[in-house]
Amino acid sequence: MKISASFLSIKENLKGNIELLDKTNIDYLHLDIMDGEFVDNITYSIEDIKKILSNANKPKDVHLMVNNVIKYIDDFKQLNPEFITFHLEATNNPIEVINYLKELGIKIGISIKPKTPIDILLPYLSVIDLILIMSVEPGRGGQDFIMSSVDKINYLNVLREENNYNFVIEVDGGINDKTIKHCKNADIVVVGSYITNGNDYQKQINKLK
Repeated sequence: MKISASFLSIKENLKGNIELLDKTNIDYLHLDIMDGEFVDNITYSIEDIKKILSNANKPKDVHLMVNNVIKYIDDFKQLNPEFITFHLEATNNPIEVINYLKELGIKIGISIKPKTPIDILLPYLSVIDLILIMSVEPGRGGQDFIMSSVDKINYLNVLREENNYNFVIEVDGGINDKTIKHCKNADIVVVGSYITNGNDYQKQINKLK
């Protein structure tokens, strides 16, 4: 299982602390990008991100919680991310977004909110690279893990095995050293405050691993 570390909960010395995070053995840096429309919170512009990640070398895992998906893809493709994930609820034309990411050579992720039925993903499972299951309501860090997310993870894992799909399963929200045990069928876990609220990032990561 890989760890994608979110820095959403870092409030002080963001650039310096991200550099510390980048020196650990995490697999990805997870970028929570919010526009204040799709969710209430607003986070970083591409200009902000380029400054604070200027010395960070880990692969980038970009999670767009935004309405104007194509615009934000155009912004964040500048980072050469491995994944860009968009919300199915944010677009009327998911195939357009999928095809655009494919043209850019960026791995395609789709996410859904906790209350969105999992079956809405079925038409896209053969053409994407990642499914992001939100185990909290998107918009802010530090929330408690929603246990019903486990059923979604397990369901997707069964579908993947039965149909030889190639997508990876990522889970985001409320992950700590206890809730990670429920995510055994996930390939990537996004972890934020459990790591970044600690004084020793690597020590917290070791507990997860």
